[in-house]
Amino acid sequence: MTFHPYVAQGARVGLRPLRLADGAEFTTHAHESRELHRPWLFPPTTPEEFEAWATRLVGAEDRAGFLVCEPATGALAGFVNVNNIVRGAFRSGALGYGAFAHAAGRGLFGEALELLLGHAFAPQEDGGLGLHRLEANIQPGNAASIALVRGRGFRLEGFSPDFLHVDGAWRDHERWAVTAPVG
Repeated sequence: MTFHPYVAQGARVGLRPLRLADGAEFTTHAHESRELHRPWLFPPTTPEEFEAWATRLVGAEDRAGFLVCEPATGALAGFVNVNNIVRGAFRSGALGYGAFAHAAGRGLFGEALELLLGHAFAPQEDGGLGLHRLEANIQPGNAASIALVRGRGFRLEGFSPDFLHVDGAWRDHERWAVTAPVG
């Protein structure tokens, strides 16, 4: 396995950019994690789905895709994306993320999200995304995801009925957000 530089690394996880070549390992883990992800999340589980999904993320100006890896082995533990990046006065993005089943419940995603926040809020001239605000839209019944963002300082900002089309229906979501520390 080829190791790639991490944009951020902690004690137990590292974040590295998503690559099109990650498809086989990603889809294997995503397929194995279907029971964990449903009904909240539907990451790509076939090579064709992965290619379409990853192509939208790799090298895009308005999105950034990262893999959560275990540095000792480089094995994928999950993914975190910053979607819908808006620059200018807004400097905001929307999070999408998922742990793979073999990594779930081990506290890895708390560390991964902390690393992502540091990278997202770091100035672009320092290699970060230069954002001021990140938003996570979460279905109200997804207690694990709500606990994850709440534990990282996200605040509940509101409720959006029929916000996203998930699993064949328009689903309500809670809007959680965090802003970069000022000062």
